[in-house]
Amino acid sequence: MKPVPIIIVLLCIAVSLTAQPLQERADYTIGISKMVSHPALDAIEEGIIDSLEATGKSFRFDLQNCNGDISVAITIAQKFKADKHDLVIGIATPPAQALAQVIKERPVVFSAISDPLAAGLVADYEHSEETNVCGISDMNPMSLQLQTFFRVVRPRTLGMIYTSGEANAVAQMEAAKEICAENGVRFVAVAISNSSEVKMAAQSVVGRVDAMYVGIDNTVVSAIPSVSEVCAKAGIPLFNTDTTSSEGIDFLMSWGFNYYTVGVETAKVVLRVLSGETPQDVGTIFFEDPAQFELWFNLDVAKRLGITIPDDLLSAAAVLYEQGQKIVRSHSTGITST
Repeated sequence: MKPVPIIIVLLCIAVSLTAQPLQERADYTIGISKMVSHPALDAIEEGIIDSLEATGKSFRFDLQNCNGDISVAITIAQKFKADKHDLVIGIATPPAQALAQVIKERPVVFSAISDPLAAGLVADYEHSEETNVCGISDMNPMSLQLQTFFRVVRPRTLGMIYTSGEANAVAQMEAAKEICAENGVRFVAVAISNSSEVKMAAQSVVGRVDAMYVGIDNTVVSAIPSVSEVCAKAGIPLFNTDTTSSEGIDFLMSWGFNYYTVGVETAKVVLRVLSGETPQDVGTIFFEDPAQFELWFNLDVAKRLGITIPDDLLSAAAVLYEQGQKIVRSHSTGITST
């Protein structure tokens, strides 16, 4: 039997060491950068931490809040790079963009990014390019959502407040504008740059519209009570796509994700990467199961505005508010396009 050259033995040892799954280590440090603190993003963070800690492995978390400031997001990314965390997570678009821009040598996982392609986080959805970035999209079925809202409200003009500096918010505004045009509904959009401008924006648009739509826009959602207050005072129905932030406000309809579940799914991506799967292979995960969405109606608001909600939509609702009480019924909308 011929002896095996020593260089081959050394190469095999090196390969086995570099290919060893990260999950076999004693512990990991995970950096989490969150755009702002509000119910949806807080629920994502909680879902990530709970799910990872439930594995029985040891995790240390570096939790950072950008407080809605993009420059802070970049500073946090630079901190994470210097600290050499095993993996970093960006919750919402600007933190994820900052992490992907600054950190190239460690895995970057994004969470709650409506359109990762428009945000420049991925080159495509075909896993064609080598990358250290992967994650979870919270893209909503906007056309179906708005068509359903139009069945309930039948507005002549729809209003929307959006953050001009966030790529996903702009993409949603453009999509909403197109959907309105297809359905014969006029569209009025007002741009804001930070949460302090939200109430004034709502006041500026509410007299020109019949209904208000709030998309997946963290800056606007962080000030959703202000939008609700303005709409309620003007007698304008509000459609909020973030169910997590609909607690305690005067919405008519809310239809979106349970964001704790988004956190749970993000944790699954983290574990896949720590187990040795490459971000390129993981790619972008989309929510496609109707059971992952929840439809809510506030019957008290409907009664006050004189709006009758179709029976099939009421039957499909996961949550109803009536006489000030929250009634939880199921977790699947069962609604399909017609």
